[in-house]
Amino acid sequence: MTRNARLTAVLLTLVTAAGCATVRLEKRLDPDSRTFLSEVRYIITAKERRTFRNLPAAERPAFMAAFWAQRDPDPATEENEFKTQYYQRIEEANFLYNEGRGSEPGWLQDRGRIHILLGPPDTRAQYPRGMTFYGVPAEIWLYGWFPIYFYDYNWNGNYRLEPDSAIQLAAIMKTQLMLKPQIAGQPGALDFRIDLKADAPDRRTLRVLVPYRKIWFKDEDGRLSTVLSVHVTALDGKEKPVWETSIEKPLAFKAEELIKLGRAELEIEIALSLPDEKGLLEVTLTSSGDGSKVTKRTPYRGFPPAS
Repeated sequence: MTRNARLTAVLLTLVTAAGCATVRLEKRLDPDSRTFLSEVRYIITAKERRTFRNLPAAERPAFMAAFWAQRDPDPATEENEFKTQYYQRIEEANFLYNEGRGSEPGWLQDRGRIHILLGPPDTRAQYPRGMTFYGVPAEIWLYGWFPIYFYDYNWNGNYRLEPDSAIQLAAIMKTQLMLKPQIAGQPGALDFRIDLKADAPDRRTLRVLVPYRKIWFKDEDGRLSTVLSVHVTALDGKEKPVWETSIEKPLAFKAEELIKLGRAELEIEIALSLPDEKGLLEVTLTSSGDGSKVTKRTPYRGFPPAS
């Protein structure tokens, strides 16, 4: 058992032990209150849950109304879009993930939980006979470039979230704390490194190195695609632009191809023509997948002055 798996097992044990007393308390609630707590289990905070349990029965309907009102993205409209979407995803999960024999309803399974919290994946790669000859049934969901792995270890249709997916679990918990059942390209998720090389006395090459896992892809006709744009500006000592260039890099992959890239980096090379002896390079990377934009600066030394 790996370290992450052991840690997950310990956490689950502690949560289960702490939850026994909670279950006893909640069994004393009226049916409507128990239903409410069950249905909002993925988005209610621990503090809200405690408050609700301790309220007199007559005050709980007002709490329920306030709970949803606080999550209404547009109070000016009659409909609470968040609440509507949340219950719609519960229905979708029950419909989509019901192949398990004698298992829990779809919305209570791992795939259902992720579907409710993050919405349907951009790409759902299914391997009902396993990814290898000796493998077990598996699914890989992609949200942009954010993979989540499920495995059916018992071959009974009840897929479990892979416990070693520590990054995925952390992101799921972050989404739960943000209290919204969706995930989008987070500002600042896009990132890159700069490598500036002097190939010759009169030639400089800029390499922009972008981790594939930091790029947000869109699902278009079964392929994950985006366009990366790099804009480079040379600034003099007074930060005045003295030279600039741009390049676009279209990307398109099948889900399986992108998964195999793992932690690899995309390399974008740009030949530079730097007029000053020294200054700053301002490099801006933009992704069409989610509109993310990141700008970084690095000092440079230009071509030596003519003798």
